[in-house]
Amino acid sequence: MEITLNQHIEITPGIRGGKPRIAGTRITVADIATLYLRMGQSLDLIAGKYQLSLASVYAAMAYYYDHQIEIDQSIQADEEFSHALQTHYPSRLQAKLKELGSE
Repeated sequence: MEITLNQHIEITPGIRGGKPRIAGTRITVADIATLYLRMGQSLDLIAGKYQLSLASVYAAMAYYYDHQIEIDQSIQADEEFSHALQTHYPSRLQAKLKELGSE
């Protein structure tokens, strides 16, 4: 187990795919970056919403900026995987709703 950024961020093989995450949680640095940068949530709100210390949330963003390219690539790969799953395995519920709506 590798611990970085003053005990706030850890990387453990086998937990969340070995992605960097807030120590003692399953919340990844990519999760925090997505909430902050893409969804516009403040770091204070994220800390409160997920019962995290403000220091750990700021450490996650510091780690993100230090490793931005690789984390952005990981986020992109996850989005592509999710899209592929949705394409190959469409929701039966959505299909049923469309079927009911066309009647």
